[in-house]
Amino acid sequence: MANKKGHRRFGNVRKRASGRYQASYFTPDGRRQFAPETFERKGDAVQWLVVVEGEMLRGEWADPSLGRVLFGDYGATWIEEHKISLRTREEYRSIWRNHVEPFLASVELAAMSTGTIRTWRANLLDSGRSEDRTAKAYRLVRAIMNTAVDDGRVKRNPCRIKGAGEHRTPERTTATVEQVFDVAGRMPERFRALVLAAAFTGLRWGELVGLRRCDIDLSTGTVHVRRKLAQLSRGGLQAGPTKSAAGVRNVAVPDFLREELRAHIEKFAGAGPEGLVFRGERGAMLRRGNFGRAARWPETVVKAGLPVGFHFHDLRHTGNQLAANSGATTRELMHRMGHGSMRAAIIYQHASTERDRRIADEMGAMVERERQPRPAAERPDDRSSENG
Repeated sequence: MANKKGHRRFGNVRKRASGRYQASYFTPDGRRQFAPETFERKGDAVQWLVVVEGEMLRGEWADPSLGRVLFGDYGATWIEEHKISLRTREEYRSIWRNHVEPFLASVELAAMSTGTIRTWRANLLDSGRSEDRTAKAYRLVRAIMNTAVDDGRVKRNPCRIKGAGEHRTPERTTATVEQVFDVAGRMPERFRALVLAAAFTGLRWGELVGLRRCDIDLSTGTVHVRRKLAQLSRGGLQAGPTKSAAGVRNVAVPDFLREELRAHIEKFAGAGPEGLVFRGERGAMLRRGNFGRAARWPETVVKAGLPVGFHFHDLRHTGNQLAANSGATTRELMHRMGHGSMRAAIIYQHASTERDRRIADEMGAMVERERQPRPAAERPDDRSSENG
């Protein structure tokens, strides 16, 4: 905006020897900042300054110099410094190395546009990356750019592609109660209770194998989930916090499972309060791969009538579905599952065929009860009509 003398209140526009116009302004710390390009018309340069001034007045201005950092440098630092579990950090490193860094490392933060993100995502899918892995890569980039916005390096997050961070996986198969017990009965004895606990508590693998004697209260039939064991990329196992704050929880177990756990702990658990409840055959921390081989998992689940590809994690899905079918509310499911959002819990509250049939049967029984003929003494209307 110009003052009475014809000078602009904010910024400056000058004509260069080329005939084009260059706009500039002073940043809050006193540095002169030039527009990223020159303009053919003076009015365009003035309009650019008006936009910048408006951003400053609204508190939306971002220092362009802060955005001149390579996304590769900023993202790599973010992964190493962000507060996440070691297992998650390893996963982020893998996603970054294989799906992000080769494509976006040389782009400056300020140049990260929605078009850039759209092209990168399309290239991932075109090159054969799975939708699931692409969605995870997109979520990682979005999280990094959210921090860049918070740091004042960019004005807004360019990851604005609707649905790009979501991946709808096919609905997993769940086992029947009979199939769960069938699988458990085919296990080596030391793994029977592990299978039952997975199905009827809904705990994750890492939460189950991280349980200690002190985490199970047999007097009340309660499992206290306080930590998990994570298997690292180089094969090591490390005890750490649960997946999220909501993962720290107390889960009640059915009476039959309490007795299964009691017998298992007496025979197989490590000594003392810190002794692991579920251990490998040699008494060490239980690795998923060693369990799969010892249990002959792929063959065993098929023998129990479950489809090829039924995973141990599907026992968690089974437990969550059983809880939903038993009438658990969304909040109750969230607590039992260890989830902080409703989204995952609602998945299990869809109208399953079994639950829908139960509802229909209960409705039918109610109708039949209401339609049952009542004794004559209970029908005063009939007597009144006869007297009339």
